[in-house]
Amino acid sequence: MSTTVTAKGQVTIPKAVRDLLGLKPGSQVSFRQTADGRIELLLASKTRKTRRFQKLRGHAGQGLSTDAIMALTRGEK
Repeated sequence: MSTTVTAKGQVTIPKAVRDLLGLKPGSQVSFRQTADGRIELLLASKTRKTRRFQKLRGHAGQGLSTDAIMALTRGEK
C-alpha cells in the first residue's frame, strides 16, 4: 500500500491499515525508527504519562460570585 504526502506533510492512512490498528477519528499514533532504519506506525498508548499539572486540574467547588470577586478586587466589603 502506498499514499501521497501533501504539501502540508499530511498523508491519508489507508483504510486497511486503520482497520488493522483500530484507528478512529481522534486516535493518536506514534512513529518509531527501528534499528535497521525503518519507520513504524504505532497506535499511541492510552496509558500516557500524566503531565505534572494534570492531577491539579478540576473544579475547586462552589466559588465566589462575579460580584463578590469584583468587590474584593476593589477593596470593598
